[in-house]
Amino acid sequence: MYQINANYQKLPGSYLFSTIAKKVAAFTKANPDKKIIRLGIGDVTQPIAPAVIKALHQAVDEMADAATFRGYAPDLGYDFLRSAIVENDYASKGCGISADEIFVSDGAKSDSGNIQEIFSQECRIAVTDPVYPVYVDSNVMAGRCGEYDSASGMWSNVIYMPCVRENGFVPEFPKETPDLIYLCFPNNPTGTTITKEKLQEWVDYANKQGAVIIYDAAYEAYISEDHVAHSIYECEGAKTCAIEIRSFSKNAGFTGVRLGFTVVPKELKCGGISLNAMWARRHGTKYNGAPYIIQRAGEAVYSKEGKTQLKEQVDYYMKNADTIKTGLKDAGYEVYGGVNAPYIWLKTPEGMTSWEFFDYLLENANVVGTPGSGFGPSGEGYFRLTAFGSYENTAAALERIRKL
Repeated sequence: MYQINANYQKLPGSYLFSTIAKKVAAFTKANPDKKIIRLGIGDVTQPIAPAVIKALHQAVDEMADAATFRGYAPDLGYDFLRSAIVENDYASKGCGISADEIFVSDGAKSDSGNIQEIFSQECRIAVTDPVYPVYVDSNVMAGRCGEYDSASGMWSNVIYMPCVRENGFVPEFPKETPDLIYLCFPNNPTGTTITKEKLQEWVDYANKQGAVIIYDAAYEAYISEDHVAHSIYECEGAKTCAIEIRSFSKNAGFTGVRLGFTVVPKELKCGGISLNAMWARRHGTKYNGAPYIIQRAGEAVYSKEGKTQLKEQVDYYMKNADTIKTGLKDAGYEVYGGVNAPYIWLKTPEGMTSWEFFDYLLENANVVGTPGSGFGPSGEGYFRLTAFGSYENTAAALERIRKL
């Protein structure tokens, strides 16, 4: 008789955002007259930029002509997109990344969950706490995390690196030695980041320990301060210890279009074995490539018009972030983030737990956010709000919260 992957049974409850959706659905059913404002899930709300839409239309028209029709895409990505990525995201910053080190995919979430497949089951992971749930959950599914302790909210074989108020939400080097280190900067969920100098220390640490950094740079477009690196490859030695994951979702509004990429340098090797070649083998085996029309849309992101239009969208969301942060501070909340990232991380008031504050906001202000405890033990007592809503809804939600 067949058997299931028992590791899936170890996952506690449902996915964080599924739980939120169920709570909101139940509240809406019981209160159909209430207008809910959603500042929980980090989903964009502004329409795709005109330059990108134009490229999509042109690519669709090409698919209707036998002379320009495309079938299977190259499994690692079309050269026109990979070259545009290198020229705009890496060459200009002196990172030394080449097009054959870029692997185009359908998004950062997929790559964040799949990248662990090329590593041994015995590898021990280290994660920031709080943490984007996919990093841990995908390793649980692979049988790499040990057992879950519901009392502490921790996995027995995971090294947690607390990011709390006392250390400025910047992780410290773990006392135990990890094999894989997950870093996300600008950070989701805290909205905070680290300096290039501090990131260099992590690169030096990983090279010394023989560890690999999985670096999630999905929010790099929101960086506004000069001392914050846009790519880990701005740090010396990063190509021998780091894999970088990027997304078009938050910088170009592709959450419903799906496009991302992962960078695996050819210098990254384990005992002479190339991780670039391993990821190419895995990618080619399990993936038939992002659609041609979507990759043409991605190319348009780097056009002159695309850059201008997308900067306007980023500025729009960061105006929301500033509105939330300033308003909450004026109302007496303890607030972090909202400078280099579109997330606000706030301390729950009056000793409320994260879920108690979630229920309080939903019931009394009809505003939805994300409980910090859903991101890990160190997220307890905190709450995440996203700046990806419309400005009108953002201002209205803030006013409701301030009136509580």
